[in-house]
Amino acid sequence: MYSFNLKNIDPSGDLACLFAKASIDESNKWHRRLGHVNFKNLNKLIKGNLVRGLPSKIFENDHTCVACQKGKQHKASCKAKTMSSVNHPLQILHMDLFEPTSDETTPILKDFIRQAENQFNLKVKTIRSDNETEFKNNDLIEFYRLKGIKREYSNARTPQQNRVAKRKNMTLIEAARTMLADSFLPTTF
Repeated sequence: MYSFNLKNIDPSGDLACLFAKASIDESNKWHRRLGHVNFKNLNKLIKGNLVRGLPSKIFENDHTCVACQKGKQHKASCKAKTMSSVNHPLQILHMDLFEPTSDETTPILKDFIRQAENQFNLKVKTIRSDNETEFKNNDLIEFYRLKGIKREYSNARTPQQNRVAKRKNMTLIEAARTMLADSFLPTTF
């Protein structure tokens, strides 16, 4: 334990801010409370004073979170394109479902496209999706044709071709898996 006498600090001299280092238990507690957030992001939250009740300490990762290791593991991906080919909003929409809800897809997707086009006063140009049936039914194909929307489908068993949507879904799924692993609920939950 260190003790500092802050009464004798000369205000005209160089001032230093003192930050305490959080204990491993405290670091892990806040890491878990905030949905297994990255420790670098946790320290950014502290720096910006963005979370009420979060102590002003430096949090360090000890790489012992088993739930993170279980929830965030996946196989290596293909290399991404270095340059974006999108010039304006709604030029290309990336679609993917992570639940088997094909019967609900068509009306929701049609409504979403209409709302987005009305809100931004722009037209959807292309929709990129996986090669599953929920995006390849006659009703949607006719809707795309009437709206002048180009369809792009990935090849079978190549999720890398629809990597934007897959990555967004993977981020959500990893967070859910990590919190489930940490809660010790049964895997059937």
